[in-house]
Amino acid sequence: MTVDPASLAATYFDSWKAKDFDTLRSLLSDDATFRGPLGTAANAEGCIAGLRGVRQILTDVVIHKMLADQHDVMTWFDLHTSVAPPAPVVNWMHCVDGKVRAIRVTFDPRELIAANQS
Repeated sequence: MTVDPASLAATYFDSWKAKDFDTLRSLLSDDATFRGPLGTAANAEGCIAGLRGVRQILTDVVIHKMLADQHDVMTWFDLHTSVAPPAPVVNWMHCVDGKVRAIRVTFDPRELIAANQS
C-alpha cells in the first residue's frame, strides 16, 4: 500500500500531539534522520528520542499550511510549549516507500534556549 507524503505528515503530527510514539515510530524508516537547531538524529530511534524530549514541554502544534508533492512535505506550524512563547517552525519531510526518511526543521530557538537556562 502506498501512503502519500501529506497523509504521513498529518499522521506524524497527530501522533506526536497524542504522545503515540508507537505510531510515530511506524511512520519512520529505520534509517530516518533528523536535523534541526536543537539537535540531530542518525536513525529512527534517535528521532523518536528527540520527539519524546520535546513532547515533555509541548502543549500544542498549530499547523498553518502543509504543501506536498510526490516525495516531500513542507509544514509551517507554531510550536506551543510550556516554557516559551509559540515558535514558528518549518518542517520538511522527505518520504521514500511510504515512510519518512529525512526530517529537517528550522526555527529560531533563542527563547527555548533561554527558558532552559532559567
